Amino acid sequence: MNEATRVAYGNALVELAERNPDVVVLDADLAGATKTAAFKGACPERFFDMGIAEADMVGTAAGLASCGKVPFATTFAVFATGRAFDQVRNTVCYSNLNVKIVGTHAGPSCGEDGGTHQAMEDIALMRALPNMTVVVPADDVEARAATLAAAEHVGPMYLRMARLASPTVHDPESYHFELGKGEVLREGSDLSIIACGMMVPRALEAAKELAGAGVEARVVNMHTIKPLDEELVLDCARTTGAIVTVEEASVIGGLGSAVAELVSERCPVPVRRVGVQDRFGKSGNGSELLDELGLSVAHIVEVARSL
Repeated sequence: MNEATRVAYGNALVELAERNPDVVVLDADLAGATKTAAFKGACPERFFDMGIAEADMVGTAAGLASCGKVPFATTFAVFATGRAFDQVRNTVCYSNLNVKIVGTHAGPSCGEDGGTHQAMEDIALMRALPNMTVVVPADDVEARAATLAAAEHVGPMYLRMARLASPTVHDPESYHFELGKGEVLREGSDLSIIACGMMVPRALEAAKELAGAGVEARVVNMHTIKPLDEELVLDCARTTGAIVTVEEASVIGGLGSAVAELVSERCPVPVRRVGVQDRFGKSGNGSELLDELGLSVAHIVEVARSL
C-alpha cells in the first residue's frame, strides 16, 4: 500500500475529533492539500481557517493551548517552521505550550511545488528549540499513530508529513508507536543505516541490495529526532562499528547531525550522512528529485559500501 503521511494525518485527526473534545485544528488556507479538510468536515465548529497568516495561526494556537485546548496548527513545512518561526520559538516553546506544529509537503519530495516550498532546514530549526519534540513518520501507519500520540503528549511538538506517497513498512494491526524510541526493522552486524521519514523504505531496499553483496546492514527507523533514542544509536555504534544516516532533509542540523553529535562524544565510529547537501531544491517530479539530490537507493548502497 502506498499512501502519503499527510493523508494518514488527516484521517487521524478525524479519529481525534471523536476521541478528544479538546482537540482543535488550525490551517493556513491549505486544508485541501494538508488534508485537515477531513477534520473540518467531521467537526467544523473546532476547525479554524486562519488564512495565509501563519504567524497569526501559531499565536492563536498558543492562546487556545493556554485555555486547555490541544491545537494542531497545520500548513506546509516551509511556512510552519520558517515564516512562523518567531511565534513557534517565543510564543509556543518559550512558554512550553501544548501546541502541535504540523508541517506537510516537507523536503524535495513535494516536487512540483518548487524549490521555494521545499523545506530542507525544518528539522534543524525545530530540533534546536528547547521544549520541542520532533517526529518524522516513516509511513501512513506511523503517521496515524504519531498523530494520536501527539494529542496525548503534553508540550510543543513538530510533526513532519510528506506530500508524496511512500510504501507502507508497518503492519497496522500490530504496530506500536512510542515517542523517543527508535525501531530496529532489520538486524545486521556490518553497519547500521539509521533513517527517518520516507527514506526508511529506501533504507530497507538498500539493505537488501547490500545483503546480496555480502554486507549485512542493520536498519533503524528513527521516527523521533528529538528526543533522540541515544541508547539505540550507541548500541548501533558499538555493535556494528559504522553508521549511515538517511533523511529527506538537509544534512546540516537534522537526523545525521544528531547522530554524529552523540556518537562523536560517546562512542566514536565512522558516520556518513545521506541527505540534501546544503542546497535548495527545484521544481520537478518528487521521486526524480530525490534521486538527483543523492537520496536514491543506489546512493545509499554506495555510501554504505564506502564504509
